[in-house]
Amino acid sequence: MAEVAIEPSWKALLEEEFQKPYFEALVAFIKDEIRKGKTLYPPGKQIFRAFELCPVEKVKVVILGQDPYHGPGQAHGLCFSVPKGVPPPPSLQNIFKEIYTDLGFPPPPHGDLTGWAEQGVFLLNAILTVEAHKPASHRGQGWELFTDRVIQLVSQVRSHVVFMLWGSYARSKRNLIDESRHLVLEAAHPSPYSAEKGFFGCRHFSQANAFLISHGLAPIDWGRL
Repeated sequence: MAEVAIEPSWKALLEEEFQKPYFEALVAFIKDEIRKGKTLYPPGKQIFRAFELCPVEKVKVVILGQDPYHGPGQAHGLCFSVPKGVPPPPSLQNIFKEIYTDLGFPPPPHGDLTGWAEQGVFLLNAILTVEAHKPASHRGQGWELFTDRVIQLVSQVRSHVVFMLWGSYARSKRNLIDESRHLVLEAAHPSPYSAEKGFFGCRHFSQANAFLISHGLAPIDWGRL
């Protein structure tokens, strides 16, 4: 059985998953890559940072990314987010532009989304590791099986969660979500290649808050970063 250091509420929810052969094979793959001297992102202690900052019982919004940034110092375990001091990548800049249009919050001086995670925004990548300078290099190694199960379990054990699915990859996960219990919002990906095709103007952030408030939940302060 793979021993995984993860926030306790997630550990309890995912215990069975950690015992499955695919997950043990995934752990063996990661260890082997490190043994070969390859540089992986994010750093080991930050692979499950989205889980650490947002325990199961706090999840209000799920934003789904694809895989971590593959440049030095960018990935820190939260999808679309970069640490303070690292310039926000183009997709994140477009997210901030949409928030400004939607809610009037000006873009922050950094790209660290920790402040959202601490409020209940679960910033989940479908693939949780990547080799340096090789996007999607850990595709098909087992992470997708794991994060699909995470999405299913959030749908099952939580109520009134907003799922933001941006781009065709994220939208393909819609069938994992019980829409009788949750709100699913779809749009184009915020990448510069597609943001003009339906991300800009989607107003997902105000829609999310309206849904949360309608169910007696505190809204997300999207300007608190």
